[in-house]
Amino acid sequence: MILIFKLQISFARNQIRVPKTQIRLENLMKAHFHKVPLEPAKSFIIRFDPKPLTGELWHYHPELELHYIVKGDGTQYIGDSISNFSDGQMVFLGENLPHAWRHKEEYFEENSDLKNAAYILQFHPNCFGQEFLKLPEAQSIPALFEKAKQGLVIKGETKVKLAELLQQLEQTVSLKSIILLLEIIKILSETEEYSTISPGYAYSHLSNLSEMDRLEKIYSYVLANYGNKINLSEIADLANLSPSAFCRYFKTMTNKTFFEFVIEIRISNACRALKENKQSTQMICYDCGFNTLSNFYKHFNKVTGMTPFTYKKQNLS
Repeated sequence: MILIFKLQISFARNQIRVPKTQIRLENLMKAHFHKVPLEPAKSFIIRFDPKPLTGELWHYHPELELHYIVKGDGTQYIGDSISNFSDGQMVFLGENLPHAWRHKEEYFEENSDLKNAAYILQFHPNCFGQEFLKLPEAQSIPALFEKAKQGLVIKGETKVKLAELLQQLEQTVSLKSIILLLEIIKILSETEEYSTISPGYAYSHLSNLSEMDRLEKIYSYVLANYGNKINLSEIADLANLSPSAFCRYFKTMTNKTFFEFVIEIRISNACRALKENKQSTQMICYDCGFNTLSNFYKHFNKVTGMTPFTYKKQNLS
């Protein structure tokens, strides 16, 4: 069964945000599990998704996931990594690694001609049985599953081969589908054409679901409110901790300070807005939660290694 956290949020043009009035904690919807049953006579899930993603926010599940975005553009949150995604991206996610994809607001505008297209493959690590993973010929598979807990971006010829197999698998039934799934796992276990998304990520090793729930609430709140002033006492209350205890807790769990996490989310959304080139830098600065241009420039340079002007120039050329 797949466990998915869902949170309803508001959107504004060019970025994901809520209205300028900050969401009250008591009005924030609590995350909940959503069980997605397997289809009859199926040991894994493969689907083609033509709809932009809006509602699945920061969810995780015990199944591994191969996610191939044929066409789409937006922001992704995987582990402790925040980045933009675009056409052709393929990622392989390990069990219980939190993730979310959000398409740009333009995808949801009336009469928009922007379309999403993605193949999603989800399977449990033990879908072939415990004894299968103990076979001498299958020793590379547990190692692959362990690497995938940090998230992998698949590249090069490996991505091309897997894209073809995903398309075949989505249209295949019966025993042949198992053969194709094994071929996909084999290619993933042998390739070196990948980069790690979230090295050293701690959440994937948590067995305490209550801790995952608390972290999900923290992340969900920040993702919905990054454009506003975020009060430390209020977010600490959400985690049922004092402000000082919350700061220690967040640092222990994520290996970064809460302030650093908020800045990363704000800069990630600023980068996307700069690439879209529909707003002035000053407007982007304030919309992303920075109080002054000098503060925005300082943090932007620290995170990206360049000025907003240089970043914009490189991505528009």
